[in-house]
Amino acid sequence: MPQEHRRIEVPLGARSYSVHIGPGVRHTLPEVVAGLGAARVVIASARPEAWVPDPGVPSLTLAAKDGEDDKTLATVEELCRRFAEFGLTRTDAVISCGGGTTTDSVGLAAALYHRGVPVIHLPTSLLAQVDASVGGKTAVNLPQGKNLVGAYWQPKAVLCDTDYLDTLPPREWLNGYGEIARCHFIGAGDLRGLSLHEQIAASVALKASVVAADERDSGMRHILNYGHTLGHALERATDYAVRHGEGVAIGTVFAGLLAGALGRIDGARVAEHHQVVASYSLPTELPAGLAPDRLIALMRLDKKATTGLSFVLDGPRGPELVHDVPELTVAETLATMASVPPDHITPTDGTKGAS
Repeated sequence: MPQEHRRIEVPLGARSYSVHIGPGVRHTLPEVVAGLGAARVVIASARPEAWVPDPGVPSLTLAAKDGEDDKTLATVEELCRRFAEFGLTRTDAVISCGGGTTTDSVGLAAALYHRGVPVIHLPTSLLAQVDASVGGKTAVNLPQGKNLVGAYWQPKAVLCDTDYLDTLPPREWLNGYGEIARCHFIGAGDLRGLSLHEQIAASVALKASVVAADERDSGMRHILNYGHTLGHALERATDYAVRHGEGVAIGTVFAGLLAGALGRIDGARVAEHHQVVASYSLPTELPAGLAPDRLIALMRLDKKATTGLSFVLDGPRGPELVHDVPELTVAETLATMASVPPDHITPTDGTKGAS
């Protein structure tokens, strides 16, 4: 294995798999497919056809779309119809190539078709490489909220080819760094001085350890949602003009402020949340024009909110899920986060919500 390549294991017994990180790792796809014994594959790609190596078996390539607008049950149904038309069986495989919204929707289609067919992810964005493609969570959105329909379906392999990242526009780098920044507060330590390969590997290794301990969100896996409750609400409230990583970044700052307001952490730790997020050049403030009551209503739809408002917050025992957080405290904390001009969140690269 070349020195710059890293291999992270996700140890889940019979469902264990490897995450390969480094330049050119996508070219191992044929041997991964051969190892599965698949006779044919369907490739769902949101990227140019040349980005996916020949899998070594007969294949069908489908055009996928990155972006929250296409992360729907209708997309999943269309994928499954095309799988059936191609004659895909449960001993064959599906390959995704794209950002986090593609790995989510294609992963869910693979989970549902024939009650589950093997899936291999080739994530092409920083956000997808550090988070979305690993861990087996697949989901699509409903008009009422983000990721409300999904399934746990672990991939057979994840090939994080860092060559894919060479084409990312600046805003997509920020989108990924939002997830890396929140790792600082859930056990990864300070990743700011590391190389990109090391940052990706550290983020994946942290997630692998958490998923191995709690695959289905019954306990500690909730810590991976640090900053996500407000982050998802910001995405919905702005019709996804706020990108996922940007929302998580703002949500991470908010989580620090809320933990401080509840007396769970001291002022220095609250300030550290802002400092770390800002060091990645990520947004730290609420977009202008968003009323706290609108955000609170959206946060009540969060999947963790089984009773009242729930957030993953730092504290004396580290990050943990805190239920029944007083609405007044949440509203007051939101009010302390200064607004920024709306053009700060206007997409600059012609996309909306791609990740």
